[in-house]
Amino acid sequence: MVRLPPLLQILNLMSERPTVVDLFAGAGGMSLGFEQAGFDLIAAVELDPVHAAVHHYNFPKAATLASSVIGLDAKSILQNHQKSIATGSVDVVCGGAPCQGFSLIGQRMLDDPRNQLVRQFVRLVVELDAKYFVFENVKGLTVGKHRKFLNLLISEFQEYGYAVRQPWQVLNAKNYSVPQHRERLFLLGAKNGYPLPAYPEIKTSDDTDLFSSTNTYPIPTCRDVLEDLPDIELFEELTTADAVQLENWEPVSEIARELHCLTEGCWHFGYPRKWDPTVLTSSLRTAHTSISRRRFQETSPGFVEPISRFFKLSPTGQSNTLRAGTDSARGAFTSPRPIHYNYNRCVSIREMARLHGYPDWFRFHVTKWHGGRQIGNSVPPPLARVIATSVIRALGIKPGRPREKLSLGDPELLAMDMTEAAKFWGIEVPIKKRDRKNGRQKRKQYEIENERQAARRC
Repeated sequence: MVRLPPLLQILNLMSERPTVVDLFAGAGGMSLGFEQAGFDLIAAVELDPVHAAVHHYNFPKAATLASSVIGLDAKSILQNHQKSIATGSVDVVCGGAPCQGFSLIGQRMLDDPRNQLVRQFVRLVVELDAKYFVFENVKGLTVGKHRKFLNLLISEFQEYGYAVRQPWQVLNAKNYSVPQHRERLFLLGAKNGYPLPAYPEIKTSDDTDLFSSTNTYPIPTCRDVLEDLPDIELFEELTTADAVQLENWEPVSEIARELHCLTEGCWHFGYPRKWDPTVLTSSLRTAHTSISRRRFQETSPGFVEPISRFFKLSPTGQSNTLRAGTDSARGAFTSPRPIHYNYNRCVSIREMARLHGYPDWFRFHVTKWHGGRQIGNSVPPPLARVIATSVIRALGIKPGRPREKLSLGDPELLAMDMTEAAKFWGIEVPIKKRDRKNGRQKRKQYEIENERQAARRC
């Protein structure tokens, strides 16, 4: 089922802003980056109905399809965008096909069922007659035997009439104003006859020199983006809810002010949202044992706590790569969030979001498990934005700031479990149900064993 914006908003979509379709959209890190660069997101496709509901909340102007890309055709994607229907094409298709379980055997790897999501991405780029595509994936696709798969993928695009910018590049989010070490492969492609976009130049670097001609700035630190956020353990409300009203909340650093939408250019070329900046969201507390808290306290900033293997943030450094945890088939473990540099606990989902470059208006699922997955699986919006900016330059379009201000979706979209979300979309549950009992047992065994090891070390 497709959830559509109101008719007036659909009509407003028929603008001169270039169009983008986001495949494997998740909560919308890539979607947000492209919107901030000046694109109109006309459709987002996401298999997981919980993630699709969160995307629908944050992007009320786009059509959301809670669907697999397998069997999905261009007509279904474009059915509610009149300009794209008229032309039969879109400007850009972006996305990062899940890479778990890649088969790397034989000469016809792209024909293997385990690699079909990547093949589907190529198919939809072609069917949507996209002028450009942006394909994102893990750095591991560039090394060892995976490199052959990558070369086959590039050849596949070329056979269908698309040039690929080479040499391809692995980009690190920390070089684009994100306080996190996160390396990802990006393939930038253009339909034959269109100029290829260039990879974005580095914006932030460890080695800044006032006399250098590279014009880079220092990488934001964990303190820069987290210092203004209060200790969530001071608020009893956050034991059962993920939001609390604050008084006198005033971010200090420039990047924190931007993420809190206080700077002049904070919305970039995206649509401003109507939101309450006095409410701290996505901040449900985590219950840690006293032994865990002691271990967290004894761990030096910038080092890994030896029992949990959690990284403790350094206030003057950057976060390690934020990951998504395991899925329901593998025990449904919560994403391994790092330890806060100032508090003896793991960071909250909102703090993860800050470390990922998400603005404070952007909401995630109310549970830490889903919220952590949504952040850990996503492209940091500032990184997506600089890539999208390169594409819009190749299109020869000067981006403009929209006048329209959008209302966010129904907050109930942020609290649906898998069954409720599937019912909302009018689909069957497409993902194996989370085994809560088995997951709790595994986590309990994990915690008991950690405590035993800690006791032996004391």
